[in-house]
Amino acid sequence: MSILAPLYRLLFIGLLAAATPALAATPIIRASSPDSVLSVEVATDGDGRASYAITRLGKPVIAPSKLGFLFVDAPKFDRNLVASDLGRRSVDETWEQPWGEWRYIRNHFNELRVGLTETGGLKRRIDVVFRLYDDGVGFRYEFPDQPQLKTVKIGEELTEFVMAQPGEAWWNTAFEWDREEYLYNRTRIEEVGLAQTPMTVRFTDGLHVAIHEAALVDYSGMNLARVEGRRFKAALTPSVGDAKVTRTAPFPTPWRTLQIADSAGGLYMSNLILNLNEPNRLGDVSWFKPTKFVGIWWDMHLDNKTWSTGPRHGATTSEAMRYIDFAAQHGFGGVLVEGWNKGWDGEWFGHGDDFSFTEPAADFDLKKVTAYAKSKGVQLIGHHETGANAARYESQMEAAFALDEQLGINTVKTGYVSDAAQAQVIGQDGKPHLTWHESQDMARHYLKVVETAARHHVAIDTHEPIKDTGLRRTYPNWVSGEGSRGQEYNAWGNPGNPPEHETNLVFTRMLRGPMDFTPGVFGMKTRSPDGVPTTWAKQLALYVVLYSPVQMAADRIENYTANPKPFKFIEDVPTDWSDTRVLNGRVGDFVTIARKDRKSDDWYLGSISDESGRTLTVQLGFLDPGRQYRAEIYRDGPSADWKTAPTDIVIEQRQVTAADTLNLRLAPGGGQAIRFTPIDGKHGSRGADRAEKARP
Repeated sequence: MSILAPLYRLLFIGLLAAATPALAATPIIRASSPDSVLSVEVATDGDGRASYAITRLGKPVIAPSKLGFLFVDAPKFDRNLVASDLGRRSVDETWEQPWGEWRYIRNHFNELRVGLTETGGLKRRIDVVFRLYDDGVGFRYEFPDQPQLKTVKIGEELTEFVMAQPGEAWWNTAFEWDREEYLYNRTRIEEVGLAQTPMTVRFTDGLHVAIHEAALVDYSGMNLARVEGRRFKAALTPSVGDAKVTRTAPFPTPWRTLQIADSAGGLYMSNLILNLNEPNRLGDVSWFKPTKFVGIWWDMHLDNKTWSTGPRHGATTSEAMRYIDFAAQHGFGGVLVEGWNKGWDGEWFGHGDDFSFTEPAADFDLKKVTAYAKSKGVQLIGHHETGANAARYESQMEAAFALDEQLGINTVKTGYVSDAAQAQVIGQDGKPHLTWHESQDMARHYLKVVETAARHHVAIDTHEPIKDTGLRRTYPNWVSGEGSRGQEYNAWGNPGNPPEHETNLVFTRMLRGPMDFTPGVFGMKTRSPDGVPTTWAKQLALYVVLYSPVQMAADRIENYTANPKPFKFIEDVPTDWSDTRVLNGRVGDFVTIARKDRKSDDWYLGSISDESGRTLTVQLGFLDPGRQYRAEIYRDGPSADWKTAPTDIVIEQRQVTAADTLNLRLAPGGGQAIRFTPIDGKHGSRGADRAEKARP
């Protein structure tokens, strides 16, 4: 090599530097939450790369993390940017939920709008809007109307989340064949792979952070890909075509959310996800009533009956009427009937080509059953399994929901059973395509279902859903969903759900919104090797701990008839609340939640544990001071254990006040459920008034 080569190289670098001078880093733009708990800083570096960072009480939570986009038909948007403060505002309002965990929700935030503008090239601009609450931060991109970026084809977001501290994470794997129905991993942050959201982390100093998204509308769902160390990058779900998202400006992206709290309970108490959604667009939705229901369902998972027609068909007219009689006798508002319609015979999984949502099977008289239910003060809970064939479902939806409205069916459970990336849609080109459940195409579909149902006064409980991102605020008829491993895995799973599963769900999946987990099973021996890995008391506690406005009593009605004493709690517990308090909790270990009935002054408490037995102390300060309450307690018996004695339960009563403290003894895999009823004008001792052991 010539000795002049290094000189030529240096000369070339010098000329390049002269041609492309470095940008001066712009001043840092700062904003804080209303009580200055959380702060955000936005800046650009010498290359014009934009980043944000979040601190809590001055301590880093999210280290500087990049912002930007890759496009499939235009240069990427991440260099040569200048940041400008485009304005701020503050909001402090309270809004009312038509149903929910809380009746009234405060929406108190400070907002910062930052414009990111290219200094050269196309000189495109994208705004980033931050909303800062004292318990979390939401930010989203907004694409303004501009001729140089009118049709937007996003290949990927460059959004990052760099964890500022070490710690551990609870996460569910993304882009696998069974989508959301996996057990949660618990690893160091540095060991996370490709994760779904919410992903919950606990830093070594005890701070909790959950990353998710809000208002997922006409966009693909976001996952988290760990790049290196504690640096994560948004990973959008693929859609039909070469772009993951195709939109026409102006439009906003979904909010990227970070719930931040001292404790696990603080994450659950945050209303960040709901507050970042638009207000109710449907108006009066009083036609939907939160309710409990029984149904023809568990027998199929136990393989006692079948969805398909034949000698073991579950959804017969006579069987449905038998369940209606039981529901009416015990005060349940609905009866779910799965397998009622044509299409279940043959290979329906993942294609759904034969499903009809208006034609019943030959042995199911739909009009007779719905009329009989109405005469008993009960409603049928409709069921539309699509096999993830969204295209076929959309061709029948209008007629199906019109039929439901005509028959007085105001809640429908939809299903999208298929392997990953096998949902069928009609693309923008008018042709059929296969896609992911959380693609932009399916995001449009799920919302179309909800909007169509609303026109016919039908509420939707989605199974195999797109992730919940708080859209129930905007569309209150989107009442619940699945989106994780539910109770059915305890019927046939190998393995089923471990005892820690529900204590993981509270601080991960449940941060998204209501879950139709289907609790209340008393028949503990199933097709799964470990059966139902809880005690009876824990099954009762789940009605309080795992929130849904539509709650199923999932077991066979014969098991309820045989065990009326523990079943009484299922009869009594409401599904709609005016207030919620997390009294204690640790991710994956235990949690205690108290909720107040929206229609009375009664409070209900549910406490659950993982595979370890433990004693928890709870103060009853959530009760009204100065009032006496009768506490109806359903607790693990002295020998209770999910493995050896799951049905050992003690039912007792005592009188308590807000000044009292209770010691909750939870068995391995156990729990405790309590109903607190005011005793106005009555006084008595605080000792146990009555105790009895309920026999299975």
